[in-house]
Amino acid sequence: MSSAVQLIRATALADAPYAYAATAPAGSRLIFLAGACPLNDDGTTAAPGDYAVQAARCVETLEAALAVAGATLTDVISTRVLVASSAQADLVTAWDVVHAAFGDHDVPSTLLGVTVLGYDDQLVEIEAIAAVAGE
Repeated sequence: MSSAVQLIRATALADAPYAYAATAPAGSRLIFLAGACPLNDDGTTAAPGDYAVQAARCVETLEAALAVAGATLTDVISTRVLVASSAQADLVTAWDVVHAAFGDHDVPSTLLGVTVLGYDDQLVEIEAIAAVAGE
């Protein structure tokens, strides 16, 4: 596909405050992260009822898992943010925390409202894919 065609397709997309797509550099090692959950060190769910605090705890958990795999938030190429709510305001509350954590690193992400998550009182979960230089 020529770069002109890619440009036409890119300009045809709606103006939105998020990235539509990302690619992993050739030869990258991909890291697939399970959903980062808002768990305290003792295994209990952090901040029952608080979407923002749970989203922040999920980001902390995600950062810790990335570090173990030799990566950081800036290596993330895709996320999926799951929020146990049908209220758009709750989804936006969680999204604002996650989006702020990534700063200028604009990651393609899907924000989903779901009926329930795996842990008691859990409201937020973040899945991610990262790419780091191949070894």
